[in-house]
Amino acid sequence: MCYLTIKEMSCIAEDVIIVTSSLTKDMTGKEDNYRGPAVRALCQITDSTMLQAVERYMKQAIVDKVPSVSSSALVSSLHLLKCSFDVVKRWVNEAQEAASSDNIMVQYHALGLLYHVRKNDRLAVSKMISKFTRHGLKSPFAYCMMIRVASKQLEEEDGSRDSPLFDFIESCLRNKHEMVVYEAASAIVNLPGCSAKELAPAVSVLQLFCSSPKAALRYAAVRTLNKVAMKHPSAVTACNLDLENLVTDSNRSIATLAITTLLKTGSESSIDRLMKQISSFMSEISDEFKVVVVQAISALCQKYPRKHAVLMNFLFTMLREEGGFEYKRAIVDCIISIIEENSESKETGLSHLCEFIEDCEFTVLATRILHLLGQEGPKTNNPSKYIRFIYNRVVLEHEEVRAGAVSALAKFGAQNEEMLPSILVLLKRCVMDDDNEVRDRATFYLNVLEQKQKALNAGYILNGLTVSIPGLEKALQQYTLEPSEKPFDLKSVPLATTPMTEQRPESTSTAAVKQPEKVAATRQEIFQEQLAAVPEFQGLGPLFKSSPEPVALTESETEYVIRCTKHTFSDHLVFQFDCTNTLNDQTLENVTVQMEPTEAYEVLSYVPVRSLPYNQPGTCYTLVALPKEDPTAVACTFSCVMKFTVKDCDPNTGEIDEEGYEDEYVLEDLEVTVADHIQKVMKVNFEAAWDEVGDEFEKEETFTLSTIKTLEEAVGNIVKFLGMHPCERSDKVPENKNTHTLLLAVLMIRPRASFLPGKECSGVVMTSLCVPGFCFWTQ
Repeated sequence: MCYLTIKEMSCIAEDVIIVTSSLTKDMTGKEDNYRGPAVRALCQITDSTMLQAVERYMKQAIVDKVPSVSSSALVSSLHLLKCSFDVVKRWVNEAQEAASSDNIMVQYHALGLLYHVRKNDRLAVSKMISKFTRHGLKSPFAYCMMIRVASKQLEEEDGSRDSPLFDFIESCLRNKHEMVVYEAASAIVNLPGCSAKELAPAVSVLQLFCSSPKAALRYAAVRTLNKVAMKHPSAVTACNLDLENLVTDSNRSIATLAITTLLKTGSESSIDRLMKQISSFMSEISDEFKVVVVQAISALCQKYPRKHAVLMNFLFTMLREEGGFEYKRAIVDCIISIIEENSESKETGLSHLCEFIEDCEFTVLATRILHLLGQEGPKTNNPSKYIRFIYNRVVLEHEEVRAGAVSALAKFGAQNEEMLPSILVLLKRCVMDDDNEVRDRATFYLNVLEQKQKALNAGYILNGLTVSIPGLEKALQQYTLEPSEKPFDLKSVPLATTPMTEQRPESTSTAAVKQPEKVAATRQEIFQEQLAAVPEFQGLGPLFKSSPEPVALTESETEYVIRCTKHTFSDHLVFQFDCTNTLNDQTLENVTVQMEPTEAYEVLSYVPVRSLPYNQPGTCYTLVALPKEDPTAVACTFSCVMKFTVKDCDPNTGEIDEEGYEDEYVLEDLEVTVADHIQKVMKVNFEAAWDEVGDEFEKEETFTLSTIKTLEEAVGNIVKFLGMHPCERSDKVPENKNTHTLLLAVLMIRPRASFLPGKECSGVVMTSLCVPGFCFWTQ
């Protein structure tokens, strides 16, 4: 109690010298029960300046014959590493001696201290592992730690399985301690890129643990096998008999993991039997494990799409039972993924979800399902049957769900002329709603639908705005601060570069959802502000696009490291060069990157870095005008040379010479491609976007892809080259298909060959692929 009081009061005391003296006396006294706690208390209240005074006593304590004293000193030293690394580093010899102790905890703590002292030196860590594993360890805890250190080393290296580190981990599978055996099996399973053959010894060990009388071992084994089954189901197939025995285990956690593992490894013929077994104990397990079961069913649906009816019915039964938000959301996510992956299951899945929202207590799930109904319902054979479920939400639910229902109704009216009169009647009723949001949506959609124009329906109901929300907020605020007779131009707002994600409640106990926090500025909006602050770039207009990843123009090990980010404006390109000088005896001044284009691009100006000291990043810019006379010139290659003034400096004092000399450094060539001129946009309803453009702008061309052999490869290459956004999951190629239609959408900043005239235009591409060639239609 005395030592605990000292530790608690040390943070408010001004002078601890007397207590330090008393603790030093205790830690060197004859009473063993006091020595260990005295060491821990002393190390907690001692700062780095006073530590050297007790250094001699700490060294003695580390090699003390009493295990509790030695462990206390070693663990305290580990904590002191954070503030006094150089002092503790001098105690390595004593720690080495303690690592040979017969006591399992002392050896474990000593190895822990040695590793943390050397962890930044990979060679030293490798030698330590080699030394202690060669002579054997007495402590199973020390073995476990060495396995973790070895697996970390393997991950940081190339992961070669010929390494002695991997041999050591594999040898631990034959250790006499179950703890060590499991740690080794778990390490092998978690190594990246492990093949089924390399996993086999670990799986065999885990299979033995499945029949262990210890529940902890059975749980550990089946949980790890469950993880293996995600990537290598064939490797776990040999354990199926043992896993089936665990389905009836008295521990429901083990039974749940066993059944979900079987779902991942079982055959199509065993699904019905497994579903019956799951049903028998679903009510007895917690929501956490129910979510695991749902995730396993989701994976099974992708593996065996023909079994969607059985699995969907089982999911719907689970949906009707009691459960928290996370559990219900997992089921809804699973049903939606089945609908998206398997068109045959669409109507069944939508019907189940319609019945669920009749009695759904979670706002987030109700609004999400309404959004899905508005997106998929109009495309079904009998869309009118969903209207009753949607309009019931307007009558029975609170304002958030009512607003979602109004938007869903409008989507049905926008895509089905026969239903439009009925939808207009329902929307007119919604105009009288008590909530502002519901009334505004109903009024807006009513006015758009009454125009009966496909272009309006597509632009304002089906696909909506693709602008950045923070960007729109800033642009509107700026417009109100500077009154103008011109109307607000939506084209001045940057596009959304990432899709909006749903807001999820933190608590699963209630249906209340917190208000979403303010949306953070995107990478492109940060660039917009940075470039607007440069005087030379005033008047360029809004930033259209920034390249997603910087392009390296030098090797990372060279004396100068240069990376380029491309920024596209309506008539200009700005190249941002992030420069780092890695020479500590030089300072660079007036750094610019001179560029020479191969096409009709014109270099207008350079914005230099005034000074580039050692290891301090700086940014310079090059402004280039896009070709006006030849708008079809899209691709271009620039040769780049960095020019600067070199001034020598003293690495020790930092003193810089006044006189310098001119120098230059040749960089890699920089390419501008088609993807740099266009921005990805999401078209939720591609058919509406295609019809909106009109047939008069359609163009058809045919190409041969001689070097591409599969549809998957063709889709990936086309999407990457064109830089467009795949719509309606068309980037996923169904199995065993020889033809595939790829739907792409894009916004272009300037007119290009065969594109619409005008400063800014949107485009959609429908690509029909077949091996070995493809033809595509553009609008």
